Amino acid sequence: MANALTREEIEHSLPATLKSAATQQLADRVNTIVSDPLVAQQVRDNFISYASVLRDGRFKTTDYLNAVVFVSHKLMGMSNQEAYQKTFPKRYAALKAKGVSEKDISAYVAAYSKGKLVNLIYEQTLIPVHVLNQDVYQKAINVQADLMINASSEKVRSDAANSILTHLAKPKDAVAAAQINVNVNADSGMNELKDLLAEVARKQREAIDSGVSTRDIAAQPLIEGKVTEIRP
Repeated sequence: MANALTREEIEHSLPATLKSAATQQLADRVNTIVSDPLVAQQVRDNFISYASVLRDGRFKTTDYLNAVVFVSHKLMGMSNQEAYQKTFPKRYAALKAKGVSEKDISAYVAAYSKGKLVNLIYEQTLIPVHVLNQDVYQKAINVQADLMINASSEKVRSDAANSILTHLAKPKDAVAAAQINVNVNADSGMNELKDLLAEVARKQREAIDSGVSTRDIAAQPLIEGKVTEIRP
């Protein structure tokens, strides 16, 4: 089977808590769950791509596989009921055989389509609007640029130029990241220096009170000690 998933590939895609479920039986199930080769390939790709929804470990791999099949059919433009019938052909046939009304079947399908697992997978398939409409975005910029250059009204040209400057401005996050933080935080060394200067000031005041001249005080070193030459 072309592009069939191996057990090792499935094991690698699953979270640590579910790696033991990566059996050859599961691999065979993923590879054969859909007979249409084009849909089957999409299901195999989606099974790997959306496996991150299993990280919390609250879903069974069989339920996840069924949800992937359902979403894969939905992504091909099928209605909820068509996708449900393709995903659960035996279950759907059993409901029909029991004489379950279309209204009740539609209710079952709606409930499944609104389930948490299905919608978690849907979230993985969503394309950001700015990516999906990138071509339209560029066309809008081209129109604004043309108005900025060729419009007869000065106001129209000004508005177009302002629109371009607004929408093509550098992102604020990028500007903030480029700024240099020049704040100086107090550390232990700064605190020790402050304490030392405070102590020197206290002793100088005491010396002045005892009659020592300010000239003599100014000539005193801040720190007494000996200079030692350090030889390499």
